[in-house]
Amino acid sequence: MAHKHGHGRDRIQFANAEDKQEFSKYPTKAGRRSLSRSMSQSSTDSYSSAASYTDSSDDETSPRDKAQVNTLGSSDFCVKNIKQAEFGRREIEIAEQDMSALISLRKRAQGEKPLAGAKIVGCTHITAQTAVLLETLVALGAQCRWTACNIYSTQNEVAAALAEIGVPVFAWKGESEDDFWWCIDRCVNTEGWQANMILDDGGDLTHWVYKKYPSVFKKVRGIVEESVTGVHRLYQLSKAGKLCVPAMNVNDSVTKQKFDNLYCCRESILDGLKRTTDIMFGGKQVVVCGYGEVGKGCCTALKALGAIVCITEIDPICALQACMDGFRVVKLSEVIRQMDVVITCTGNKNVVTREQLDRMKNGCIVCNMGHSNTEIDVASLRSPELTWERVRSQVDHIIWPDGKRVVLLAEGRLLNLSCSTVPTFVLSITATTQALALIELFNAPEGRYKQDVYLLPKKMDEYVASLHLPNFDAHLTELTDEQAKYMGLNKNGPFKPNYYRY
Repeated sequence: MAHKHGHGRDRIQFANAEDKQEFSKYPTKAGRRSLSRSMSQSSTDSYSSAASYTDSSDDETSPRDKAQVNTLGSSDFCVKNIKQAEFGRREIEIAEQDMSALISLRKRAQGEKPLAGAKIVGCTHITAQTAVLLETLVALGAQCRWTACNIYSTQNEVAAALAEIGVPVFAWKGESEDDFWWCIDRCVNTEGWQANMILDDGGDLTHWVYKKYPSVFKKVRGIVEESVTGVHRLYQLSKAGKLCVPAMNVNDSVTKQKFDNLYCCRESILDGLKRTTDIMFGGKQVVVCGYGEVGKGCCTALKALGAIVCITEIDPICALQACMDGFRVVKLSEVIRQMDVVITCTGNKNVVTREQLDRMKNGCIVCNMGHSNTEIDVASLRSPELTWERVRSQVDHIIWPDGKRVVLLAEGRLLNLSCSTVPTFVLSITATTQALALIELFNAPEGRYKQDVYLLPKKMDEYVASLHLPNFDAHLTELTDEQAKYMGLNKNGPFKPNYYRY
C-alpha cells in the first residue's frame, strides 16, 4: 500500500488513537480485543531509513499481490521488487567496509558453526547494515526468516538482495499497519520450519509469537532484544511471570548504550534535521525532552553548533548531569512559546501534548528521537480544524486556523532512521553484540539461563569493543602479573566490576 502524497487529512493511514488496536485490522476471528496491546505502542510507530535507493511510491501494486521468484526458484519471500537485488548487494558490500568486526567474527567462527541448528526469526530494521549481521548469522550456521520492525525503515533493494540469496524476507518501505503484522505472521507461521531463537527490535515479534503461537514461544531457546521499548516489554512479561524463555537485554550492554544511543545520536540528530529542514542551528532555542544517553548525544551536537539548549527531565540525577553540562533544566510548558525546535527522547508517551503544540510559535520544528511514535501526541493533530500539508518526504506542515505552522518530521516517528542515515560503524557494534548474544543463548548449557531477562556478560562487552579497536589502530596496554595481582584482576579481563558505570 503505497503512501500517497496528496493534501488533506484522509490520506494518512496510521497514527490511530490509542484505543485503535494494532490487531483490529488483522484478519482473525479469535477475540481481537484480547489481543490488544498489553505492553506498549507498537513499532509500526518507530524508526525508518531515508537512505534507500528506491522510493516507496514508484509502483502502486502491493508486494503482497505480486508473484515473484528469485533465481533459486524460491518464492518464499515478499519484497518490493526482487529485480533490485544487484543494487542491494552493492549497498551491503559498502556496509561491510565499515563492519570489520562482524567480518572477523565470521572468519573466526566459520569453522565451528556455533549457530548450526539455530532457526532465527528476526524483526529489525532491514538496511544494508542489518544484512551484514544476517549474512554473518547464516555464515555461522543459522537459518533465518526476517521481517521489518518499522514500516518506513526498509531499504527495498537490500530486502531484495537478501531474498535473492534465499533468505525469506517479508518487508518493504511504506507498509500499512495490516502489512506489518501480515509480514511478521508470514515469518513465524510457515510449514515445516519452527523458530527456536528470536531476534527482536521493539518487541513486536516477541509479542506476536507470545500471543498467537504460545506453543512456539515455549520452545524458543532464547530472545535477544535491542531496544529500550522492547526490553521494557520483556521486563513486564517477566514481572507477570509469563516469560517462559531466557531473554538477553542487548540494549543495556555498555557497547550498545554508549555507542548506539549516545555517539550515534550525537551524529545523526543534526543529519536528520538538516536534510529535512535545512535549519541553521546557531542561536536557535532548542528543548530536548529527556537527558538519557540519546538526549546527551543530541545536546552535545546541538551545543557544539551554537544552539541554545535546555532540557526537561523527571530524574533528578539526569537533571543534575544536565546542569553540570551547562544546560538549563526547565518544564516544557514554561518554555514552549520561545522554542524553535522541540526534540523528544524519553521513551514515554504524551511528552508533547496538544495543548503545548497549540502554544508553539510559528515555524517551530517538532521531532522524536525515541523508538516509538508515542512521545508527541500526533493523533490529536488529525483534527478537522488543522490542515496538513506534505512539503517534502517525511516533512509535514500542520497549519492552525490563524495561519500558524508547526513543522512535524516523520509523523513523530524516529527521526534519524526516518529522515537520514545512521553511521554504519556504530551499527557494527550493536550487530556484533546481537550476534554474540544469540551464540551465547543458543549454546548455553541447560540451566545457565533461567526464565528471566539477562544482561550480556561484561567479558563479551569487552570482546565486542576489542574487535573494533583495529579500525583506529589502537593498541591496548597489557597488565603485568604484578599489576594484575595488585588490582585483583585477571590479565585478560573483565577489567571492571559489574556495577561500574562507564
